[in-house]
Amino acid sequence: MEIVIFGATGQVGRHLVSQGLLKGYKVRAYGRNVHELPDINKNLQLIKGGVFDEADVYKAIEGVDAVFSVLGGASDGTDKTRSLGMKVISSEMKKAGIKRIIALGGKGVLDAPDGGLLIDQEDYPQEFVPVGREHQKAWEILRDSDLDWTFICSPDIIQADPTGEFITSSNIPPLPDNGRVNAGDLALFMLQEQERNEYIHQRVGISEI
Repeated sequence: MEIVIFGATGQVGRHLVSQGLLKGYKVRAYGRNVHELPDINKNLQLIKGGVFDEADVYKAIEGVDAVFSVLGGASDGTDKTRSLGMKVISSEMKKAGIKRIIALGGKGVLDAPDGGLLIDQEDYPQEFVPVGREHQKAWEILRDSDLDWTFICSPDIIQADPTGEFITSSNIPPLPDNGRVNAGDLALFMLQEQERNEYIHQRVGISEI
């Protein structure tokens, strides 16, 4: 199994890299600051590049079994890395003939009980709307593609190792929903989903139990 991780040096990306290597995967870690990762595993390939560089993104994607996107950026809406990055990644995946992508977004993209998205509800926290719209655009790019996508809609991310004590649901927040999830558990679930393919063409709600 060979995977590429966009956003490999971020909060969740680092867990994806380490857990992927523990599984024996060949891991391509892509990003501007990948030199920050310890290059001590023969199965780890560090690829320095920007997510807007189509040629570099294509080279990173070519030949892998699955793509993981955990792109980050500023939360005030001025940073378009999540949406424009997804546009480039999905386009280059199509060129390379790669179908499977598992991407990380925000909770606001899940369905609300009375219709619409959570981000569109009056009681949705306004401070999260700008970054939530970026997540929404990234999801819409995947939704409108012919890729085999899964979009993880994360609540608050806690910098903590995996516990395996989390719950997921399709397109809506899970019950119980405690509004938080460990970075390590997000990575664990994303890798499990790559193996199980339970949520193809679906958004996923997730929460620590």
